[in-house]
Amino acid sequence: MKKITLLSTLLCSSFFVCSEETDTTLNAYAAGYVANFTCSATFNAGKSKDQIDIDELTGIYPLIADTVKTLKANIDTEHKRVIVDYDKDKQRISVWRPRLGCVDLPVGASLKAATLVQAPFKENLAYQKDDGKPWQTLNGVNKATGNKALDEVIAQAFTRHYGEGARTSAILIASPEAILAEQYKAGFTPETAQRTWSVAKSIGASIIGVAVAQKRLDVTKPAGLESWSHPLDPRGEITLENLLHMASGLDSNKAGNRTDRVYMGGGLVSDTATHTALEVKPGSRWKYANNDTMLALRTLRETFNDEASYLRYPYDNLLDKIGMQHTFLESDWQSDFILSSQVWTTSRDLARLGLLHLNNGRWQGEQILPKDWLSYISKPAPAQPPVTAPGYGAQWWLYNERFPELPNDTIAARGNRGQFLVIIPSEQLVIVRRGYDLAGLNGFSEHDFTRDVLKALGKVSH
Repeated sequence: MKKITLLSTLLCSSFFVCSEETDTTLNAYAAGYVANFTCSATFNAGKSKDQIDIDELTGIYPLIADTVKTLKANIDTEHKRVIVDYDKDKQRISVWRPRLGCVDLPVGASLKAATLVQAPFKENLAYQKDDGKPWQTLNGVNKATGNKALDEVIAQAFTRHYGEGARTSAILIASPEAILAEQYKAGFTPETAQRTWSVAKSIGASIIGVAVAQKRLDVTKPAGLESWSHPLDPRGEITLENLLHMASGLDSNKAGNRTDRVYMGGGLVSDTATHTALEVKPGSRWKYANNDTMLALRTLRETFNDEASYLRYPYDNLLDKIGMQHTFLESDWQSDFILSSQVWTTSRDLARLGLLHLNNGRWQGEQILPKDWLSYISKPAPAQPPVTAPGYGAQWWLYNERFPELPNDTIAARGNRGQFLVIIPSEQLVIVRRGYDLAGLNGFSEHDFTRDVLKALGKVSH
């Protein structure tokens, strides 16, 4: 345990900012990490234990990495749950639900509690092999494209050419008409789901977009969360747009992407994200914060009267409509989606989301997103990240004048360990890269890869 304490002290005093968790809490986080990733990779993705050990449990968050190596996951295939013992007499449990993936029970919960987890989907859809529709699949999976320059760029993506810590699992390049290129690492297929990490934020924004199109939400109005409803509470002024812009003004510690209690500790969105205080005026500061995304979806949640209706909403109104049937939106144990990170999906499903945006929110004759949603998410927020990073719109990153080698309208969903969905409307192009990049090393450069793909396709930067 002294090794963990020393490591956490060093990290908290340098790059990471922590709240000085006890050894017991850190061990619970590590056990929760193993339980969740083993559960999701087993039942969402159909991966083997060896694949999970290599892909999901190595090269990870250094605060828990050493402890994770010492833990064993017990996979209960009959009841579709995973149990991880730690500290001799304690357990962490993750339970799988059809279509919703795995939910982590809180620290201290027993197996008896697993029977209380709500499952509004009684069974999965009858999945068929993904044939690439609505695209024509030109060259098939893991085959040469016929474009020597493009084949070379893709081959380099599976090496460390685009980053010392890069470990690519999938590349997919598509136009509205065809999948132009599709490559997977050994053991992966088009049906192999993988965690999106923060690409989930852009999926969450798309769900918000559906609710805006249906007039269930208005981005310009206050979020209206019940916990902020007292007339003395200044957080009542935070709009949904502030949350989408990462400009809530709320305290999210120095590192706003560190939400370990929800991600690994079985904590609730309603116990964490909703209870922080204002630091600055809403809209006046850009700060990347997982809580802002979770709060945006909590805003949607509070428009529903029951949990089951909310859990079904994204599937009935977005995912199933565009064929994202290999996508699992995971939630906490009180049914708040953790759409800042915890989504499992495939490259083709992500490409479908990209195609929906290229089509200005229209799919097979139905307007699913507002007609101007692409313009809305692509408009720079009033407060912006430092100029060394891409710009920011509404839960999407913007490669505008900050990256002159790319078309000015390039946007991207970006996630930990090298997850990228790049959309280039002017070129009618979608680029997906999935990976298991190693923590602490330079990850995959989506900017350089996108630039090289455009060159290989004969596209001219705008």
